Amino acid sequence: MTKTEKVSFAISTLQQLYPEIPIPLDHKDPYTLLIAVLMSAQSTDVRVNKIAPLLFAKADNPFDMVKLSVEEIREIIKPVGLSPMKSKGIYGLSKILIEKYDGEVPKDIELLEELPAVGHKTASVVVSQAFGIPAFPVDTHIQRLMYRWGFSNGKNVVQTERDAKRLFPKELWNDLHLQIIWYGREYSPARGWNLDNDVITKTIGRKTVLNDYYKKLKSRK
Repeated sequence: MTKTEKVSFAISTLQQLYPEIPIPLDHKDPYTLLIAVLMSAQSTDVRVNKIAPLLFAKADNPFDMVKLSVEEIREIIKPVGLSPMKSKGIYGLSKILIEKYDGEVPKDIELLEELPAVGHKTASVVVSQAFGIPAFPVDTHIQRLMYRWGFSNGKNVVQTERDAKRLFPKELWNDLHLQIIWYGREYSPARGWNLDNDVITKTIGRKTVLNDYYKKLKSRK
């Protein structure tokens, strides 16, 4: 297969598997999505989806959030991890949203990245999922699969994002980044990987990845 054919195969397979794409983090508007994504750093979507409603019951907008103290926010979100940093970020960005944007979340990715505790990935998720603006947030699943499929060298997320945007049509970015995440979780995980279930990697995966897989499989026998 040529690179173009491999990309087409990956896209068509993902579209067949995920014609309707669930959004991993529960939210009702751009602000609650922004807070949920911030909370998800080095945590799991399942845990965030359990804890975020407890926070949003007290404050689901920046005006109510700044009425809480950083310590109160920290106590609520402690189970998601990194609560000292995240609570300061949640309070700080809420204050800035009120002061600079009348409490609204900006649609501009550069403006989002200026907010406390908001990195490029978080900003990319917000613009793509809340506003429908094409972006390609790269998480560990996308990083892993882009390497396994031979679409990126896997050196860093910046390069992986650049490669994804170069290879995939812009109008598909918002769907594809979610489809790849779900595929990585269900069919091509980092641990407990069964290549027989991973049709995309088995069909188009780079030879070094496939060879390493079969070597590990033989060593276990």
